[in-house]
Amino acid sequence: MYRSVYDLKSFYASPMGHVVQHLIQKRIASFWPNLQNMRVMGCGYAVPYLAPYFDKAERVIAMMPSGQSAHEWPANGKNLVMLSSEYELPLENCSVDRILLIHTLEGTQSLAPFLSEVWRVLKPNGRILVVVPSRTGFWARADWSPFGHGSPFTLSQLCFYLRDNLFVQERTESALFVPPLRLSLMMRSANVLEHMGRNIWPFFGGVHMVEASKQLYASTDKNSGSGLPERVRKFIGGRPVAAPQGFSSNKKKKCEENSQ
Repeated sequence: MYRSVYDLKSFYASPMGHVVQHLIQKRIASFWPNLQNMRVMGCGYAVPYLAPYFDKAERVIAMMPSGQSAHEWPANGKNLVMLSSEYELPLENCSVDRILLIHTLEGTQSLAPFLSEVWRVLKPNGRILVVVPSRTGFWARADWSPFGHGSPFTLSQLCFYLRDNLFVQERTESALFVPPLRLSLMMRSANVLEHMGRNIWPFFGGVHMVEASKQLYASTDKNSGSGLPERVRKFIGGRPVAAPQGFSSNKKKKCEENSQ
């Protein structure tokens, strides 16, 4: 179940929302320090974290799920938000370099079809960054925040879902060690508390952050893919590779061109 997009917008406009945005944005920058000339997409409610890439990326877009509704963004300039079903993204195969998933997986009712669509639109050398509430963190209990809604994850659960949907885990981190207390002292000390938390109690972060790449099964032996599920026994450029369900043969050519 999704919160209303205006609840999310209101949270990020609040003093605590600014603190959360600042802390998570720093961790995102550590994963992706250089997005020069890349196509970047945010899924869920990613708009607070996409603005820094306007001047660097080739293109920046935000997808907001239909169950959440959407608002225009940015406030000044051409709208870069699309309202879409999670299970049928209006994008070409292999067309995006980086995808940020935040405030999305914990509210998605069917993870496999959604991750299949993310796999489809991601370039072969692309990366996704997933940010989800931690089941063991305090923020998952703060129902006044967007991290207190939906289904939180353990790190092992999240990595399993990604692996099961043809993504390779590359790097994991935790963030948001600041307690979810709307106190001025807490907000003023956010950077210090975050630094302490990362070093003293690393297992109690409010969110898990996992970077993953697109998994491709390749082999020179055409029979080597016989043990794979039917949905991954597809071919691009004469090689058997993993492809999500719905990746039909008439879409191969575009993906092949983008992968060269």
